[in-house]
Amino acid sequence: MIKYYDLKKVTESHEPQISQAISRVVGSGWYILGNEVKDFEQQFAQYCGCAHCIGTGNGLDALTIIMLAYKEMGIMQDGDEIIVPANTYIASILSILQAGLKPVLCEPRWESCNIDPDRIGELVTPRTKAIMAVHLYGRCADITSIERIAKKHSLKIIEDSAQAHGATINGRRTGNLGDASGFSFYPGKNLGALGDGGAITTNDKELADTARAIANYGSQKKYVNIYKGLNSRLDEIQAAVLAVKLQRLDEDNERRRNIATRYNTGISNPLVTLPEYNNREEHVFHIYPIFSEQRDLLQQHLHESGIETLIHYPIPPHKQQALAEFNNLEYPITERIHNQELSLPCHPAMSDDEVARVIHAVNSFKA
Repeated sequence: MIKYYDLKKVTESHEPQISQAISRVVGSGWYILGNEVKDFEQQFAQYCGCAHCIGTGNGLDALTIIMLAYKEMGIMQDGDEIIVPANTYIASILSILQAGLKPVLCEPRWESCNIDPDRIGELVTPRTKAIMAVHLYGRCADITSIERIAKKHSLKIIEDSAQAHGATINGRRTGNLGDASGFSFYPGKNLGALGDGGAITTNDKELADTARAIANYGSQKKYVNIYKGLNSRLDEIQAAVLAVKLQRLDEDNERRRNIATRYNTGISNPLVTLPEYNNREEHVFHIYPIFSEQRDLLQQHLHESGIETLIHYPIPPHKQQALAEFNNLEYPITERIHNQELSLPCHPAMSDDEVARVIHAVNSFKA
């Protein structure tokens, strides 16, 4: 069976460096908020091209803390609105709700699966405070158009970069495209830890200082709490692992692009729609999505052919029981994406033979 993502093989490709890094941390006797976290934060900020990086416990917390910080800074208040793509993973929307704000769902473009800037303007109200630009599947959102809208309406741009580590647009990397960005380092991400982890990046020092305090019980000085904060900190072991993997992130992303290019040129089944993208650098293919009206039959065919696939995501957020207040809404483009999407294996540890087998299996599918 060709695994969708072979985490064991990916991790082994970074040995012995990962084991050495973990041993170094264990031997140091310091496991929370030490030099490993500080060094990784500096390296990741430099990689993204921004001034500040704050490690967090996970990507959901990273996004939530950004908005909590804006509230503490007086830029947002309870009930303010954040425009967010309707077809994102539910975590993007949960972060808005957990910050006491209101998500306003916006349809994506079918071609890119990212938020449609042409629809954002009609959703802006006096309570709108930000646009959440989700770089879904690893493809940069149309940040040029989003910047124009944000400037016109004096809105913040919050990037959800959980799936887009290292993607660039106009020479700028994700994490440095908006006012602040939230990253996830979940193990399966392009830059993945060996457990949960996340980070905030920004060029805004006040936001960075406020977010760092909120993530540490609302404290900038031990036992002195100025905000009603959280406990959401990147630990020393995960920071050390991430620092190892960061050194090869661009190389690994290029391997993903090469696999995606082979899929795009090799898959020719008329029952399958391939992802459209114009600029290689704008996409790091955290997910390689294909679309088919016979998605479930195709997935079964691939399983029988020895290929593991995933669906990102089978139920759109507005139809989830957890978001019952949105259940009566209809977003036809979002629903089409969720009904047709199927993710093929696409990761740096895949062999050329495995890629060829996937292409053959997809092309051999008949409804």
